[in-house]
Amino acid sequence: MVRIAGVNIPDNKRTIIALQYIYGIGNSHAIRICKIANISQNIKINQLTKEKIDLLRNFILKFKVEGDLRRNINLNIKRLIDLNCYRGLRHKKGLPVRGQRTKTNAHTRKKLYKYSKK
Repeated sequence: MVRIAGVNIPDNKRTIIALQYIYGIGNSHAIRICKIANISQNIKINQLTKEKIDLLRNFILKFKVEGDLRRNINLNIKRLIDLNCYRGLRHKKGLPVRGQRTKTNAHTRKKLYKYSKK
């Protein structure tokens, strides 16, 4: 197994699918990385040479992925909570943040709030 950005990439998957195992790399980023690195999207990871894998690693280092991205997201949410703005209060209460209705929907979000905040 190839290890890129702290994640074990499966060998028997196509390149664009295998790159999506890294948190923060979706379909469009995977296609862009393959295009810039001049690697076929349909070739499997175990068929890549060592140089191509190193090239992929170098391109992925340019993106904010895995731990850095998770830390950044958590800091943004913490900042909203500290500001006591509307979105921060919704995060703190465990309710939907982006204006969804709560009278008939959002059962899972509200359920998690009930049991985790007692």
